[in-house]
Amino acid sequence: MTVIRGTALSGYRRLVSELGGDPVELLRSAGIRQEDAGNSEVFLPYRRVVRAVELGASLAPDFGRRLALRQGIEILGPVGVAARTAASVADAFAIFDTYMAAYSPAISGHIAALDDPARSLFEFKILTTDLPPHAQATELSLGTILQVFRFLLGADYVPLGVYLPHEPLTPPDDYQQYFGCTPHFAQRITGFTLRTSDLSRTLARDEIAHRAVVQYLDTIVSGREPGMGGSVPDIVRQLLPTGSANLKVIAAQFDLHPKALQRRLAAEGTNFATVVDEVRRKTAERYLRDTDISLVHLAHELGYAEQSVLTRSCQRWFGRGPAAHRRWLRTVPSGVPNSLPAGGHDSTSP
Repeated sequence: MTVIRGTALSGYRRLVSELGGDPVELLRSAGIRQEDAGNSEVFLPYRRVVRAVELGASLAPDFGRRLALRQGIEILGPVGVAARTAASVADAFAIFDTYMAAYSPAISGHIAALDDPARSLFEFKILTTDLPPHAQATELSLGTILQVFRFLLGADYVPLGVYLPHEPLTPPDDYQQYFGCTPHFAQRITGFTLRTSDLSRTLARDEIAHRAVVQYLDTIVSGREPGMGGSVPDIVRQLLPTGSANLKVIAAQFDLHPKALQRRLAAEGTNFATVVDEVRRKTAERYLRDTDISLVHLAHELGYAEQSVLTRSCQRWFGRGPAAHRRWLRTVPSGVPNSLPAGGHDSTSP
């Protein structure tokens, strides 16, 4: 299951409401919780996000383009930070090419040379196959890319042309006005043509911030140092609520075969099942200590189908059920061990 950061739906609920729709119902129809739409801390199944955007067409034929006006480089999370702290526009685009999988392995964007050296192509691709018709999602992506261009190159920046893989959803003049350039429909490529000279424009490089975030992205995308044990838990935590935090999906985030990921984790003295269990334990501990989240909601956050599984896990981790452990956490002095002795039980469970 390919995923994308929840920020892909930033602005979705407000736009749907402004158009007279029910965002909760549309998101539910797409299989997405309303609190996950726009949430930078979760990853959502890409197909569900596409469906949510396509459902918006019932409210406005240009829904994807409208939603893009509410988004920008910030939805890319650390990828956006790395891009905007790069030395030049070309370097920023290289960041997108190298690290987009940290935002979503479902999409890619890269600069390609054209026969005319004065022009370059920024090509956008959806890498997931067997998607239903997704013209709205494509226009959302192109509109958001335009917002990123204008962040990097100036608020009035206009590309040379925009290329769409489908026929126009509204009159062609709408596209001319929206993108500020000539639209080309039913194309074999998706993206923009740019002036090659634009790529050499300098940005306000922040060397320290850039180096730090690129190092972090390395751990997410390619599994380089500092070890996979530190980055796999981050991805597991983000995917747990989607129900897709399995070995195959996590390995795909690192472009690895599942067995290769297991070997890397084994080299660090752990394994995938242990990592997932530890992430769940720490997440449960934090939520029970710091929030009043319901136990049903907590079970979902941990990727459990039933609350009873949460109860059994808490008994194993802490020696008491979740409700009893929440009460215990809030009454004991700091520094006291978090769990009962092995095999201990608490009659007030769950």
